[in-house]
Amino acid sequence: MAKPAPEFIQYLLDELSTLGPVSGKRMFGGWGIFCDGLMFCLVIDDTLYIKADDGNREKFETAGCEKFGYMKKDKRYYLSYYQCPADAFDDSEALQEWAREGLAAALRNKK
Repeated sequence: MAKPAPEFIQYLLDELSTLGPVSGKRMFGGWGIFCDGLMFCLVIDDTLYIKADDGNREKFETAGCEKFGYMKKDKRYYLSYYQCPADAFDDSEALQEWAREGLAAALRNKK
């Protein structure tokens, strides 16, 4: 697993700053992106994954987004994060809209 480029993380933090106070933290061999202390995005291998739950999962699946998974001891595990659609990176508003979906899921699942 390659580490995400610092430029990509900074780009995401800049683009998503309209959602509130965002920050990044190294984790899982990649980065977690947080807003107000809630993780709503995951970056692995320069790929942005956004948090999903029952409230928004269908939107990600309808858009053809791939669910984040990893291998551990010959078994595949999945997290509730879906790849951000590639075309969202062509439009700041679209990227922010997808990220808002992740933030909403994080807020719904806040414990």
